[in-house]
Amino acid sequence: MCQNSKEGRQLSGKGSNSGRLRQYNERFLLQSLRHQREASKSDLARVAHLTPAAVADIVDGLEQAGFVRQVGKRLGKRGSPSVLYAVNPTRLYSIGIKIGRRAMVAVMLDFAGEICARMEQEYDFPDPARVRRVGNAAIADFRAQAGRVPGAAMAGLGIAAPYFLGGWSEKLGFPANLGSRWHALDLATFFDSGEMPVFVENDATAAAHAELVLGSGTRFRDFMHISIDTFIGGGLVLDGKVHTGPNGNSAALGPLPVSPSGLTPAKAPSARYTSLLHRASICVLMDHLHAQGIGISRMRALEPLPEAARQPVRDWTLDCAGALVEAIIAITLVIDLEAIIIDSILPRNLHLDLLAQVQARFNEAGAIGIIAPELLGGGFGALAAPVGAATLPVSALLAPDSSVLMLGERSHALAGRLS
Repeated sequence: MCQNSKEGRQLSGKGSNSGRLRQYNERFLLQSLRHQREASKSDLARVAHLTPAAVADIVDGLEQAGFVRQVGKRLGKRGSPSVLYAVNPTRLYSIGIKIGRRAMVAVMLDFAGEICARMEQEYDFPDPARVRRVGNAAIADFRAQAGRVPGAAMAGLGIAAPYFLGGWSEKLGFPANLGSRWHALDLATFFDSGEMPVFVENDATAAAHAELVLGSGTRFRDFMHISIDTFIGGGLVLDGKVHTGPNGNSAALGPLPVSPSGLTPAKAPSARYTSLLHRASICVLMDHLHAQGIGISRMRALEPLPEAARQPVRDWTLDCAGALVEAIIAITLVIDLEAIIIDSILPRNLHLDLLAQVQARFNEAGAIGIIAPELLGGGFGALAAPVGAATLPVSALLAPDSSVLMLGERSHALAGRLS
């Protein structure tokens, strides 16, 4: 869901087909600059397959409107040095909020994708009234900060939340009616967003979007992003776009069947398979620690890792890695991917150990008949979902969708948002 964006009016506002073509090129060049960090006009002309004169005209216009700025010069072998450009980070801001089962995290990103403000609130369960109150306070604070920057504007608000936010109430110790309370709410109108456009997305999908737009995912066109949180989720990227499917089920990895857990306190399995979420999730880790008499329930208590928790955490890591390898092989047999990106809310040292175990187990598995995808770690950790949520308004504003070149009601409606 989104509302009209005033900020888009600073881009080309021409109503003709040539105006829509220019708008497409403006957005494409801005996206290219965000990915490349800095580039010359000739660099952009090569990427966009436009003439140098056309790119020079567009970049000059974007510079005049404050969207890009000169950041230096690059000496070449011949001729004059090339002027380098980058997006102006203080021109546009966006807010992202993750409503999690154990905490709410809000961030504000600048136009370059850097976090310039952050707020986090832990809780035992996501009470809607408390989440709304804390979220509104964060939004008001972030907007006030952006309002003090000359020429700055707010692109919008992104909200990330897991499906069935009140689900698993008995296991997680939530009130029995929490699910129905959240089900009755519309997240698109939940916070006091004012005139900002609002975008709502699943938390694992938002995390994949963060990696696609700002992280390692910029190197790949086709990859799976795996998020290990209270439970486990995923995001599927094909041809450079996040795909959720008609029912939002794409990359919903939790129910994926894997072999039963090898952890000693685990109950004897009643079936040949269990679900991935029953082996590869922070909920399972906490249950395992509690079974060993270690009363830890928050990630911050694992950094530094208490001596008594070292072996239980290690046992869970090995078991989790084994389950992830089974899932990765199944995924790769169905979808040919360049990479599998794994991220988690674990402390970074524990996450890197998990990633190393996944790589080692995957190599040992020796999956025959497939070209192995590259396995690598995500770069955002616990901030992946809120950062991904914050990228949604800017991506919607700037995405160089070729549909803007087509005449008709849809193209006019889209152009109206940006002109």
